[in-house]
Amino acid sequence: MQSDVVASRSAEHRDSRESKNGTPQLDAVSLGIIEQLQEDGRRPYAAIGKAVGLSEAAVRQRVQKLLDQGVMQIVAVTDPLTVGFRRQAMVGINVEGDTEAIADALTDMAEVEYVVMTAGSFDILAEIVCEDDDHLLDVINKRIRALPGVRSTESFVYLKLKKQTYMWGTR
Repeated sequence: MQSDVVASRSAEHRDSRESKNGTPQLDAVSLGIIEQLQEDGRRPYAAIGKAVGLSEAAVRQRVQKLLDQGVMQIVAVTDPLTVGFRRQAMVGINVEGDTEAIADALTDMAEVEYVVMTAGSFDILAEIVCEDDDHLLDVINKRIRALPGVRSTESFVYLKLKKQTYMWGTR
């Protein structure tokens, strides 16, 4: 038991370093915990501990720290079609002026699931999930295009989602 406490304190210290840009540097144990949770988000901490060589308590602390640092989230991922959202689209947005202000406004919209500021043909890409085509039209035409600074939009309506995975975090 005492060795678990020492190992836990030592492991906690190792995983808390930050890189020069302020993002957490993850050690092999933290990456292992993330992999375990990506395989099964409901996996018990005791089982994760066995896989990564820590006690259940140490895993619980690591998971909480990873959540607090924003390194990961534990959520139920749904298929939008099965919960009543029949229309998805990626919207490319060109902006005049402050791109970050537009990105911030987009993040406040419930229908916007994903916002990324880019270099290239568009200043921003936003993934939109809506109930139907009328809802999508309303979001694009009356809300996104109405934002001050939005110069143009181009919509890429999803016909079929072939792959959606969240397993890329530790490869």
